[in-house]
Amino acid sequence: MIAGILIPAGWIALHPSREVLGLIASALGVAFLGVAGWRCLLVIAGLGPPEVAPEPAVWPRYTVLAALYDEAEIIEQLIERLSRLDYPPDRLQGMLVLEARDAATIAAARGAARPDWLTIFVAPPGAPSTKPRALNCALPHATGELLTVYDAEDAPDPAQLKEAAARFVADGGGRLACLQAPLRIRPASWSTSPFIDAQFAAEYASLFETALPGLTRLGFPFPLGGTSNHFRVDVLRAVGGWDAWNVTEDADLGFRLWRLGWRLGVIRRPTWETPPGRITEWLPQRTRWLKGYMQTFGVHSRDPLGLGLRGGISLVLTLGLALVAAGLYGPTLSWVIAGILVSVAAGLPPDASGLALSVLVLGAATAWLSCAVGARRAGIAYGAWDMIRAPAYWCLLSLAFCHAAWRLVAEPFAWNKTRHRREAPATPDHAALDETALPGLSAAHVAAPESLT
Repeated sequence: MIAGILIPAGWIALHPSREVLGLIASALGVAFLGVAGWRCLLVIAGLGPPEVAPEPAVWPRYTVLAALYDEAEIIEQLIERLSRLDYPPDRLQGMLVLEARDAATIAAARGAARPDWLTIFVAPPGAPSTKPRALNCALPHATGELLTVYDAEDAPDPAQLKEAAARFVADGGGRLACLQAPLRIRPASWSTSPFIDAQFAAEYASLFETALPGLTRLGFPFPLGGTSNHFRVDVLRAVGGWDAWNVTEDADLGFRLWRLGWRLGVIRRPTWETPPGRITEWLPQRTRWLKGYMQTFGVHSRDPLGLGLRGGISLVLTLGLALVAAGLYGPTLSWVIAGILVSVAAGLPPDASGLALSVLVLGAATAWLSCAVGARRAGIAYGAWDMIRAPAYWCLLSLAFCHAAWRLVAEPFAWNKTRHRREAPATPDHAALDETALPGLSAAHVAAPESLT
């Protein structure tokens, strides 16, 4: 696929002509209008009612994994939140998956009160030093029929496991392999970057509240989120678990499941997270995501026919489009601003074709629409001032794209760790997450934890 793009592009670069370049510009304009239409379709498709399944007579056994590194500061907070999960304790198995070299987090975990079902698993030393490798180390020890993954900063809805379990049981012997919960961003008590926080939250809302539900209802696969994805354990083992060398192992796994004939879905009970914070912390995180998208797109584009028509379209319109958009946002906006300034300085009206204006207006409008609808569903604010400032945030994606391209060459498997901080007590807007008592905690769990290694 990549060769099929690069060879014609090289020929055009060596044999430029006004007519050919004009045709290419028109073709790209039409393609971008198609993308705008696709976004609208996803918004409309995602507005349908959520799928609801009845509670099963017997709840399946569930394994909860949380892979942590350098998280001593917030491990007690995570344990408190996991303890609120509303699921029969005798049907739960939980593992805090820690790294042998991370003495501080291991000590904090051993000193924290934990429910009976939550133990400590220390992954043996090895390479690469990534979250997916740690999860793969723990996977053989999972005793549940179902399995979910949480991150250190997560605050899952207490009823999330029950909703996912009911859906899997209702599917019976079907092909449903994974359910993705929506990830929602709430303000952090320690944050000093309200602009990035607001745009990051809207971006998550666009993805998890409009795009993924729309893709699901249209019967397309999608890249999974890095947390709050719920799996059938037998399927997860059959596909080999996570790719330890991919820095967005979640995106790869979604398409790998589809390639092997499995189906993905979404649930409605969310997981709340905090934004990364200042640009110095946002940029490394986004660089890792885009680098992982490049890795995943490169792997799956080697055999696009293996994904089928729907899978190939989704690969291009999710990962491919995200990469193209990130690379073009900054240069395109700079070109538009420069053109306007030159025209004003020359005393001439800006010269733009109707197609170019349509692409510019509809592209921005559909991006705003997706964010606005997603934000409304997620219960977060997204107003006119956020829309006006959004292009500045989109341009930051081009900076991250350049970093990602360089890191893909220089350090393809390096993992940019995002720092997580302990939050202040929940605000009234999210108090629902704190209404449930913390079941199963006892002083007996302050002492010697189990290690399955």
